[in-house]
Amino acid sequence: MDINLPGFIPAILPVVLSPGASFTLAMNSALSGGRRGLVATLTGTALGIYTHALLIGLGITSLLVASPGFFSLLKVAGMLYMLWLGGQLIRSGLNAGSLTFGRNGPEVSVKAAYLANVLNPKAILLYLTVVSQFAGKQGEVSHYLLLASVHIVIMTIWLCAASRLLLYSAVNRDTRLLKKIIDTGGGLALILFALLNAFS
Repeated sequence: MDINLPGFIPAILPVVLSPGASFTLAMNSALSGGRRGLVATLTGTALGIYTHALLIGLGITSLLVASPGFFSLLKVAGMLYMLWLGGQLIRSGLNAGSLTFGRNGPEVSVKAAYLANVLNPKAILLYLTVVSQFAGKQGEVSHYLLLASVHIVIMTIWLCAASRLLLYSAVNRDTRLLKKIIDTGGGLALILFALLNAFS
């Protein structure tokens, strides 16, 4: 087993810790749906990460990237989905009412978080270019799934800590204004990530 776990952890840390679509969705869900909302986003994102691990382990990702037309179509689909999701969050922020933490239901469903991860071209390229370096020479599916599990554990710890800090800082604040800021800011961030992905 030539998988390189000690090398993978420091390589994946900057990716996990940098703000992106998953971070934006998790913070929105934690604020709107409390623990239940955060779990929905983490579950969808984890399923997306496992999907990338399976696709690269089976060699399907390499075929997708090797076909410029199909990969361009995937980038457009990912961009459109992120733009739509960003628009939904902005609309939610503009129409925000008072917020009771954990009692508003998750804003972001498991399916929405899954699609945001699976359709993200950067996530595809991350598994193709970075994660594949640590999966060993054979690059077995089990190696990719193990690396994906480590990725998910690190991501879960980080997003739980960040959302807890957000909720702690939100106590005794104007929840309507906070929801407006988080949802509108998160929606704008998703739109920015979509446009950056499209033109990179």
